[in-house]
Amino acid sequence: MQKKVKLKTEKLKREKMLKRVLLIALVLILFLLLILYIVVGIIYNRGNFSITLDKNLYFDRGLIIYDDPLYKVYRSELLAPAPETFDNISYRWLPTDIANQEGGSHNGDNYLAYTFYVENTGDDVTDYWSEVVIDDIIRNVDEAVRIRVYKNGEATTYAKLSTLGEPEPGTVPFENPDENLVALDHVASFGPGQVDKYTIVIWVEGSDLECTDNILGGEFQVHMNFNSEIDDE
Repeated sequence: MQKKVKLKTEKLKREKMLKRVLLIALVLILFLLLILYIVVGIIYNRGNFSITLDKNLYFDRGLIIYDDPLYKVYRSELLAPAPETFDNISYRWLPTDIANQEGGSHNGDNYLAYTFYVENTGDDVTDYWSEVVIDDIIRNVDEAVRIRVYKNGEATTYAKLSTLGEPEPGTVPFENPDENLVALDHVASFGPGQVDKYTIVIWVEGSDLECTDNILGGEFQVHMNFNSEIDDE
């Protein structure tokens, strides 16, 4: 009888210990999921497009970025809010004067549009590099995305190569799709007081053959860096 009671007590202890271990494991899993949710939320709540300035361009060369010509202060990052919806459209639907805005966000139906400036506030002639990079892609939506860069009114539209390995009509292929590098540009002889105006327009092109139901629910994030130099590798 005493042996039976002892065995029953040990069994209850093991069950209690197992429940405690499972409870701790569950709490840890929930905590990790919460951290992941917060991280993902921070990433995707920052919008679909951001612009960053290498601090060396400001401290060593006097370059600044801004989206309000009446408010020129040093900022290392500009954030463009995403449009409420991002359904596919045709490039023909974009306003013809889309690059004539003064600055900041001017999104339209199903496209992102953002205008900003790079200015040399220093005393010397200098140079800078710009690069457009896709940070994250879900459901291969980049297959049908168009990224148009207006630089001082001159537009270049970037897109991935078609499934046939040819440039999409009216576009320039991504600089290095394996590295998600969309565009790379070097601006030389950027003089004191000189200003470069940029307008970025992003949309999903409905006429692209890769614009199918397979990309429904897809997401993507893009950023534009302004650097003092570029790693050749």
